[in-house]
Amino acid sequence: MTDAAISAAAADEPAPKAPARTSRPEVGRNPARRGGAAGRLNVAVGIASIPLFLAVWQWVASAEIVNAILFPPPTVVAQAVYDWVASGEFAADLAASLRRVAIGFVIGAALGVGLGVLTGRVGFFAALLGPVLQILRPIPPIAFVPIVILWFGLSEGGKVFLIVWGVFFTVWISAHLGVQKVDQGLIRAAQMLGTPRWRLLGEVVLLGALPVIVVGLRTAVGISFYTLVAAELAGAFSGVFYRIEIAQQNMQTGQVFGGLMALGLLSFLADRSFAAAAQRMVWWR
Repeated sequence: MTDAAISAAAADEPAPKAPARTSRPEVGRNPARRGGAAGRLNVAVGIASIPLFLAVWQWVASAEIVNAILFPPPTVVAQAVYDWVASGEFAADLAASLRRVAIGFVIGAALGVGLGVLTGRVGFFAALLGPVLQILRPIPPIAFVPIVILWFGLSEGGKVFLIVWGVFFTVWISAHLGVQKVDQGLIRAAQMLGTPRWRLLGEVVLLGALPVIVVGLRTAVGISFYTLVAAELAGAFSGVFYRIEIAQQNMQTGQVFGGLMALGLLSFLADRSFAAAAQRMVWWR
């Protein structure tokens, strides 16, 4: 068939009809607006849940469903926290706890990433160290408190060691698995282009494993705070949980609950801060 014949046949075909317009709105016509409304609703519900929780707590304590000494109302807890802050001890306890968490987290994360990259990248080290680390990984930090007191006495080193222990294994397994999941095609392509080893490690391996590593690091942030409980059981003389323990011995349940709320709030703020930083670290995800 000639070009002229094809053109003539195309001209003879009827033009496609435009779809009929209906007055009925399309489902999901503006998903961005709907998503924004849902997001605002979730934020509002989240904010409202806090006073609702406090109101239920106050009602349960005031109705004497349980012993008010063992389960004090929020007003008593708030007064205990106010007295704690006014005494000047809260700032010192908070600084001591945050210092232990920060040092332990940084050391544990650095060791976990370094060893995770090593075992994930080099089969020999995975075979050599993997079984030992997998055996040690399930041991909770609190189980080491007696031996840590023997090793370190009442020094800060023992408390930092326990937090390092709790953080290290979570970060190590994340880095190990993250490195193993890196696309081997990218690694081979970089090697064929003559990329130096240190650039290959930093710009291909670590960057490819970063999303998985970040998940492990965020989990380790929370772990570092509950490991702080074990750390301050190892003969501390300051710290948020140390103050909780003293209050428990004196039956000051208002301060006990206040300390627990402070620990929970600190952990929450640390998690949200790290999550915001992680979004910048893995901006392409």
